[in-house]
Amino acid sequence: MEAKYIFKILVHIGFGVLLYFVGIFPKIYFFAVIAYFFFNIIVAHPKEKTTAVLLGCAYLTGAEVIFRMTGAGIFYESSKYFIIFYVIFGMFYNGISNKGYPYFIFLICLVPSIIVASTNIGIDASLRKNVAFVLSGPVCLGIAALYCYDKKINMRQILDIMLYLTLPVVTLTTYLFLYTPTIKDIVTGTDSNFAASGGFGPNQVSTVLGLGMFVFCVNYFLNSKTRLLKIVNIILFSLVAFRGIITFSRGGVITAILMIFAFLVIVYSKSNRRQKNLIITSFISFIIMSAVIWAVSSEQTNGLIEKRYTNQDKIGREKRDVSAGRVDLFIGELRGFVDQPFLGVGASGMKERRLESLGRVVATHNELSRLLSEHGILGIFMLLILIFKPLEMRSTNRYNYFFYAFLIFWFATINHSAMRIAAPGFIYALALLNVRYEKRPLRRKRIVQKR
Repeated sequence: MEAKYIFKILVHIGFGVLLYFVGIFPKIYFFAVIAYFFFNIIVAHPKEKTTAVLLGCAYLTGAEVIFRMTGAGIFYESSKYFIIFYVIFGMFYNGISNKGYPYFIFLICLVPSIIVASTNIGIDASLRKNVAFVLSGPVCLGIAALYCYDKKINMRQILDIMLYLTLPVVTLTTYLFLYTPTIKDIVTGTDSNFAASGGFGPNQVSTVLGLGMFVFCVNYFLNSKTRLLKIVNIILFSLVAFRGIITFSRGGVITAILMIFAFLVIVYSKSNRRQKNLIITSFISFIIMSAVIWAVSSEQTNGLIEKRYTNQDKIGREKRDVSAGRVDLFIGELRGFVDQPFLGVGASGMKERRLESLGRVVATHNELSRLLSEHGILGIFMLLILIFKPLEMRSTNRYNYFFYAFLIFWFATINHSAMRIAAPGFIYALALLNVRYEKRPLRRKRIVQKR
């Protein structure tokens, strides 16, 4: 188990090196991943089919940003479409729960926005591209949630799913260290740093790295049976956290901290006295390492990272807008809802409005305001489904240690990065799994009757 885990980590470090140095490797990597997991789904035993589907989806979710960064995919949204494909394929094998019907209603509620968009903008290549971009995330969420709802899975399987989610993050982190090995030379201000993010969007990179931080934290507390594994996981956490911090995109890191806090509270509350003592000891070591990571990040950025997190510019002046313009976008989209409260302005409608008024494309960062502005009253209905359906399930199944952490990731991410990547949708779906714990077989002593 230990050797297998370390081997997988080393292989994915190797993938990061090949992605950086070998120009054709990104395409090979992408198609190999697609083929490998599709084959696994086909040949998996019926009892293992759900796990095979979720492992493939998890890997693509974790790899989406590195695929985009290196131009590996067939097109920009490739990972989302293949996740949808895997899930639909899985549905044909082992079906869905009839209790998950609200997510089918959620998917139907997305349709009117396409009709409204076609009447307002007209059907052309630009419309199809824009509509696909804004709806691919919600569709991915809806289909994944429909599939995952009440699917029975054990603790070992969900830990494996989370491992496959974060293996590509190891590849991404390796690539980032090769792309910008020296940090001091590239940090000149407190804005999100593209150079430290591999030349790609810091928001997306930070989001995925934050997810990696959470998984390695989980592995450190729950999945490190030996001292070597604890050391490996804390080192991986440190490297991923460092690269996440120096993107200067705060959303992913803050989200990771909230997830870790929620996870530890749940685990601690469900542990016995001996386990609680072990958690406290591990937590103290974890906090010390986190302080070291922050100190190194501060030193490498000449103290600018501290100014970033205290909302200051590079010379120490406090910025007026802590949200970096997101509040203005949010208010603007609420105006779109007020103007068209019934069916909304249509898919990508607010983007078109901003293009007309500002003369440039400004994409939203908040999926909540987008649902309201582009879907109207149906958007409110969809939000109610997304918020209350998981809570209803939680009331009857309290065994998923990661339930609140997963929901926090979804809610926090859609509020700072919308649904640009598949991660918030897929992680939301994982919160709907019915996690079961395998009971140890009860051994009874044979009673021998004396004659």
